[in-house]
Amino acid sequence: MPRKTAMKIRRFSTVEDDWLRRRRTSRVFDDPSLEALVKDIIGEVQKRGDKALFDFTKKFDDVALYERGIPVKEKDVQGAYEKVNDEEISALTYLKDRITKTERCILEKASFIQKEDGLTIHHTLTPLRSVGCYVPGGLAAYPSTLLMTAVPAKVAGVPRIAVCSPPTFKGEINPLILVAADICGVNEIYRVGGAQAVAALAYGTDSIDPVMKIVGPGRRIVNFAKAVVSRDVAVDLPAGPSELLVLADETADPRFVALDLISQSEHGPDNVVGVVTPYEGFARRVIDEVETLIDVVDRGEIVLQSLSEKGFVMVCEDLDAAIDFVNAFAPEHLEIMTRNPSKVAERIQSAGLILLGPYSPVSGSDYCFGTNHVLPTGGFSRTYSGLSSLDFVKRVNVVACTKERLKAVEPVVRALALSEGLPNHFMALKERLNV
Repeated sequence: MPRKTAMKIRRFSTVEDDWLRRRRTSRVFDDPSLEALVKDIIGEVQKRGDKALFDFTKKFDDVALYERGIPVKEKDVQGAYEKVNDEEISALTYLKDRITKTERCILEKASFIQKEDGLTIHHTLTPLRSVGCYVPGGLAAYPSTLLMTAVPAKVAGVPRIAVCSPPTFKGEINPLILVAADICGVNEIYRVGGAQAVAALAYGTDSIDPVMKIVGPGRRIVNFAKAVVSRDVAVDLPAGPSELLVLADETADPRFVALDLISQSEHGPDNVVGVVTPYEGFARRVIDEVETLIDVVDRGEIVLQSLSEKGFVMVCEDLDAAIDFVNAFAPEHLEIMTRNPSKVAERIQSAGLILLGPYSPVSGSDYCFGTNHVLPTGGFSRTYSGLSSLDFVKRVNVVACTKERLKAVEPVVRALALSEGLPNHFMALKERLNV
């Protein structure tokens, strides 16, 4: 008999006022005990450097790094190639090339020269000097996340890229992560994770020099640490446990939807997945498919727990209400499986990534499309975009103006400078025209 999840059909019209707030993972920042722990870890790393990293790695990861050390040596990176197969290396290289192509297009569009009647504005991009990429690790391995963080930095021209990732119980970093780092041209790799890694990247230790910006997803404690150090060093978007929302009508294949819910749920119980649809019959078919598949898929217990704790199915009055729900929920990933999904996408205002139709699954965006999967979670897609090469550059306008053009705009400068009570601004322009 198929195991049952705790997924129940909800109706958008009867959802309690704080349901969306409680579902969102942004509540991580309202945890006083976590805040105290993170600040204590950061303070200890600032005071004791590597010694604090050793202590916290032993405490939280049960790994003793005193003998092995924190930096990964070149021989360890080269040795990692012996532990992976050619198919894995080929897949990592393919994904790197896809990301590179997309990120180069982004940078090319962002740099331009505007010329007009004696005025030239060159919008230039200057890479940051150093970045730290946080890659979740430990018992799991996310080489794709390393590619998603390091490749855009490399494309942007960042000369120093440092990676921190938690070690396994043997004090190792998964060989796939090391190979991915080598393929990307990462400069430094460190066996350290959690809030202590964020602190080390922000403030430096004996082994780790500080960086200008920290990027990458992580658990609640990592995101909290990034928020704390953001007063002193730049950080990227809030990227926590993964989220998927599927907006579907009766034309969608309920099995495809169920498979995508399951695929995102296997990350762990903190992930949020849901379906929103105007059709109750379709919603019930999705639940039936999920409960049939749970008995045959790998990692079924993890999927069952995740769907039972954070999975949901939302039935709305019509498609307009379903779109309203999506914009209110602001998911990390949004799949649209409806008639004419591109028209529906035009009305979506809040989503980290939008995937159209039955053949654009999240797994494709994770591993082969070339779009970045480091995306805002917890409702932050209302205001944040996904990670890109633009996060690793400073944008600067270089301006050159002729005397003739300056004379033409003299009345504009005079009117605005005097209206703001800043007459010397106008004087600085006027005197040039008298020479």
